[in-house]
Amino acid sequence: MKMTAIVQQLKKEHDRLTREIRGVSAALAAFGAAYAKPRRQLSAGGKARIAAAQRTRWAKVKSGQKQGGTAKKRTMSVAARKRIAAAQRARWAKVKAQRKAA
Repeated sequence: MKMTAIVQQLKKEHDRLTREIRGVSAALAAFGAAYAKPRRQLSAGGKARIAAAQRTRWAKVKSGQKQGGTAKKRTMSVAARKRIAAAQRARWAKVKAQRKAA
C-alpha cells in the first residue's frame, strides 16, 4: 500500500516538473527569438569567390608547390649527422653515469 502511494507521489512530481520545464522552454523560445543575432548570409558571388580561391589552393598543393613559393629541401651532410649522433651519445652516457651514481 505504501509503495503505490510513493509511486503516485513520484508521478505527480514528474508531471509538475514536466509542466514547469515546458513553461521555461516557452519563455526561452520567446526571449531567444527576440535577442538572437541574425546570421550573416553570403551572396552567391561571395561563395563562388571563396570556392574558386580554395580550388586554387588545392591545385597548388596537389601540384607539389608550396603556397609561399618553392622552397628547396635542406639536407644535412654526413659529417654533420655524425657530429650530432656523437654529441647525443655523449649526453646519454652522462645521464646514465648520473643514474649509476645516484
